[in-house]
Amino acid sequence: MPRTQALALWLAALFALGAAASLDSTDASGLKEALRLATERAVQSTSRPNGFLDNARIRIGLPGALGKMAGGLRAIGMGAQVDELEVTMNRAAEKAAGEATPVFVDAIRQMSFQDASGIVTGGDTAATDYFEKSTSDTLRTRFRPIVDQAMKSVGLAQQYDQLVGRYTSIPFSSAPKLDLGGYVTDQALAGLFTVVGEEEKQIRTNPAARATDLLKQVFGR
Repeated sequence: MPRTQALALWLAALFALGAAASLDSTDASGLKEALRLATERAVQSTSRPNGFLDNARIRIGLPGALGKMAGGLRAIGMGAQVDELEVTMNRAAEKAAGEATPVFVDAIRQMSFQDASGIVTGGDTAATDYFEKSTSDTLRTRFRPIVDQAMKSVGLAQQYDQLVGRYTSIPFSSAPKLDLGGYVTDQALAGLFTVVGEEEKQIRTNPAARATDLLKQVFGR
């Protein structure tokens, strides 16, 4: 059995045991390793080409007032330009997401025994909640310059300004105010944690891992 699959199944067995699980120091170390692999898979999924763009759950679209602007621009034949803006935002998020792995690794390394026990006995997204609480500020600081550079390299700000200029030429329209880099950064974080949560739920609900014999199979116990 591949090491990644074995650890994922072992983690699922722990989750299936829930509050009845007896978490010792060896279990806690295994839990940390399994969480490291789960977060790596989430990072790989979101940072690959079209990782955001082709995932309807995390694809970054134009928000609020910008969404209204997009409708107006499409109405005057600028749908392709709006689509290009959305593609560029998602590309920036994908590039930023690739930098998350070392931050997750640090959070796992610093995880206390109490944190590990809480994750095993917690809700469907207890691990994701832990990561969101412990890494969001660091990830945001790390993501923002990457997003800004990615936007700059493809002229996203100029694309946005041009679209705003065309939109404001429509009668009774006014330019929406938005920190575009901040918006993309926040959406990149939200999308990444969404995928981490999906990975966690999949591990927790894996029916194939709900047998105590599996623990012996995985670790020879």
